[in-house]
Amino acid sequence: DNNLPIDVDYYLHNQLSKPLQRIFEPIIENTDTLLSGDHTRTICKPTPTAKKGGIMMFAVKTAQCLGCKTPISDKEHGSLCPRCRSREAEIYMQKSAHLSDLEQSFSRLWTECQRCQGSMHHDVLCSNCDCPIFYKRKKVQKDLEDAQATVDRFDW
Repeated sequence: DNNLPIDVDYYLHNQLSKPLQRIFEPIIENTDTLLSGDHTRTICKPTPTAKKGGIMMFAVKTAQCLGCKTPISDKEHGSLCPRCRSREAEIYMQKSAHLSDLEQSFSRLWTECQRCQGSMHHDVLCSNCDCPIFYKRKKVQKDLEDAQATVDRFDW
């Protein structure tokens, strides 16, 4: 919800490793080798987002052209650079189609959550951490907000 990265270490050690160790205990002598060694991949933690302090204090976020992703200066108003302005309608239609797809996906997931809850007339009050639809719905909801913000950048 708050653009926080998933705590991979917590889920790996608390949610996965203990059950896997219980399953493989009768078969493997040293179950600690299941989740460590050359056959496992390393996970790179992302750089923290812009907060006061640290290296992100010096970063400046600039708007990008929605067509070609080139930085747009503050002097240029709108969502497109001068080279992409001739294709404004095409780019707008692409972004609107993407927004529509996300709306349909969110609607389907929301309806599925309402069915699971047993009520089609109330808001979904679910925080089931074991449900894959819960996470899909939350991700699509965040993507939908971002796509709506992208479409809102157009001066129409």
